Amino acid sequence: MRAIGLLGSPRKKGNTDLLLSLFMERLAQMGMEIQTIDVCRRNIEPCKELTVCETKGTCPIDDDMSREIYGLLRAADIVVLASPVFFYGVSAQLKALIDRCQTLWARKHLLKINDPAHGFRRGFLLSVGATRGKQLFDGIHLTAKYFFEGVAANYAGSLTYRHIEKRGDILQHPTMAEDVAAAAAQLADGLAGRPKVIFACRENAGRSQMAAAFARLHAGQKLDVTSAGSQPADKVNPVMVAAMAEKGIDLGFAVPQSLERALAGSPPAALVTMGCGEQCPVLPDTLRLDWNLPDPAGKDIDFVREVRDTIEQKVTDFLNTYPH
Repeated sequence: MRAIGLLGSPRKKGNTDLLLSLFMERLAQMGMEIQTIDVCRRNIEPCKELTVCETKGTCPIDDDMSREIYGLLRAADIVVLASPVFFYGVSAQLKALIDRCQTLWARKHLLKINDPAHGFRRGFLLSVGATRGKQLFDGIHLTAKYFFEGVAANYAGSLTYRHIEKRGDILQHPTMAEDVAAAAAQLADGLAGRPKVIFACRENAGRSQMAAAFARLHAGQKLDVTSAGSQPADKVNPVMVAAMAEKGIDLGFAVPQSLERALAGSPPAALVTMGCGEQCPVLPDTLRLDWNLPDPAGKDIDFVREVRDTIEQKVTDFLNTYPH
C-alpha cells in the first residue's frame, strides 16, 4: 500500500509543504507506505514535444522522470498532488512533471496498454491560494482532473484553502486538521488494511511481475498485491513487457524490488514463489504456494507467451479460491 505525494511548492516549509506533510502523515497512520517527491528540487526537464511518446511510449529525455518518477507513479495506490496557486494554475515545476506524463497518457490512449492498477488507484488534490476569488481553484481542478486521468488514477477529491499567504497560515485555519483527517480516511478507505499478497521469483523481472500484474488488475481493490525477487535485477525483462502488452497490460515502468523490502511492514497473508526456493524466508502465519514455473529470462517471445498464459490461469485459480 503505497502513497506518493507530489510537492509542487518552491517554498520549503511553506503552507503547501505543511499541508501535504500533515496529509501524508495521516495516510501513514493508516498503514500506508508514504513517499514525498519534492518536485522543485528534482531534475525534471519540461516537455520538448519530441513526440516519441506517441509512437514508442517512452520519453527520450534522461532525467528523474525517466529514471525514477514514472516507476513511482506506477507503483502507487494513491497519488497526492499539492501546489500553491500560480496565476490560477500549479507551479511551473509541477507543471513540468504533469506535462511529462503525456508519456503515460500516450501509452494508454494511443498504444492501447493500461496500467493494471487503473481500476483502484486514487488521486487527490491539495492547494492553497492567497486571494479569496470564487474561481481561484478552477484552473487547478481541471489540471488535476486530466493529470490523474493520464496517470490512471481516479480523481477522488480535493482540499483547497483561500486567503492563505503568510508562512504558517494554513496551521491557523480553523477546520484544516479535521478536514485532513476526514479526507485522508476517506481516501484510504478500502485500500488500507487489504491483505498483502507477494509474488516472488529470483530476479523479479518476469514471472512475479506478470503474476502481480494479473492479480492487481483483477483483485487490486481487495488485495494489496506486490512482487519481489530474492536477487532483483536492475530492470524488468523487455520481452516480458512486450508479451504483457499483447494482453493490454502496461508493465513498461515496472521496477524490480527486493523480497526484503516487500516483506517490510505488516506480514503478507500469502507468498507465492516461482523459483527462489530456499532463499525465501519461513513465515509461519503466511499461506505459502510454489508454482515452480520455468524462468523466461533470455527466452524468445513464444516461450514467454506460454509462461504468461500459464501464470494468468494460475492467478485466476488463486483468486477464485483465496478468501479475500
